[in-house]
Amino acid sequence: MTTGSLKTPDPKLSQFRVKGEIPVPLLINWLTAVAIPLLLFFAWRSSLRDDPVTSPLLVTIAVLLAINAAVFWFSGSKVAQRRGFIALITVLFTYLAVHAVEDGSAIIWLFAYPPIIFYISDARVGVLACAGGFIALLLLFSPLGDLIFSAPYSPGFRLTMLAALGFEMVTCYILDQSRRRSKLGLLKLAADFEYAAKHDSLTGLANRREALAQLDAEYQRYLRSARSFSVLLMDIDLFKSVNDTHGHHVGDELIILVARTLRGECRKIDTLARWGGEEFLALLPETETDEALKMANRIREAIARSAVPVDEHAVKATISIGAAGMRASESIDRLLQHADEALYRAKTLGRDQACAAEGENAA
Repeated sequence: MTTGSLKTPDPKLSQFRVKGEIPVPLLINWLTAVAIPLLLFFAWRSSLRDDPVTSPLLVTIAVLLAINAAVFWFSGSKVAQRRGFIALITVLFTYLAVHAVEDGSAIIWLFAYPPIIFYISDARVGVLACAGGFIALLLLFSPLGDLIFSAPYSPGFRLTMLAALGFEMVTCYILDQSRRRSKLGLLKLAADFEYAAKHDSLTGLANRREALAQLDAEYQRYLRSARSFSVLLMDIDLFKSVNDTHGHHVGDELIILVARTLRGECRKIDTLARWGGEEFLALLPETETDEALKMANRIREAIARSAVPVDEHAVKATISIGAAGMRASESIDRLLQHADEALYRAKTLGRDQACAAEGENAA
């Protein structure tokens, strides 16, 4: 429900996706679909060379990638899918580099690692994975690596490989940061537009459009669960005379004062809206008419005690309120009509009144 806070909501924007961005689970599935036939192809090539380790290892990784994809389809766990994929490709690329598969040329597959890691994981994981991979490659190309693995890489290739891979990792990090900032900026802009479309700019309360949407949602809940609700329709008394006498800026301050009072007197589950001009509406879930009328009188009395300071004096105002509760089988339009009729009766009784709809209990 909308409580009418003046502060723009700050959702966890990073959880959402910009239109056109490939979802991470879908990207992993695509990469898996491409990787499996490639792994089987190179496993077949390795078998022709009587390689007793590479061929079964590549087949095993292909099978594990397929299992990882199947587990995701059944469980829907994005975290497990991502972690499983990262672990498998890390093992694969490490093996390709250490054992110099395909006469040492398979090590160039390491260039696929940084962009994949940065895209499918958060920046921290990307930095740690790339830093770990670069250090491991540095050790592989060191004299210690030669003693342990006897990697058949020339000094020139090692230097070029380290420089190029390091450059790519740094570039991927910079581009990833730019992408993430752009994404958050777009999502923040979208959230601001959505907030502006649903809220009144002067008061921060819900606007009429959002109030109608909340009314419909509450009405649908009422049809499902028969939990009654009520509405308060409110109007600032003699508002035009305030504008004419003191100016529109004082009228705006008065409207803000009423909005602030509504937020203070109503509950967090209530939807508060600027219905139009000097009119306000409060949607009160699970509230009978007599309870709504008690709340209306609290609001009315609180507003009567308040004032807007103007120069050396204060401008006070009163508010008239009509309360109506949901009745069996009636529509939202009829509910609002009952509230409007009750508001009109409050005006005719001398203003600064709170009245319930005809036929409903009064407090």
